Amino acid sequence: MPIRLKKLIGTVLLVALVVIYALVASIVAVAQLSESSPLVHLLFFLLSGLLWVLPAMGIIKWLIIEPRPKG
Repeated sequence: MPIRLKKLIGTVLLVALVVIYALVASIVAVAQLSESSPLVHLLFFLLSGLLWVLPAMGIIKWLIIEPRPKG
């Protein structure tokens, strides 16, 4: 796969990941945390704010892997 195409795909995937993850985290927060204490809110947003890094690391790792030489 050409490196420019790989970078384009990776960029689109990262942007989509962040947007979808933010929407899902917000929906879960509104639906589940309406009656919770401020400490629960803090813990939820701290955890959900860090959790998106795991799939992003997988995408970035895929981006930096060198293509196998042909032949």
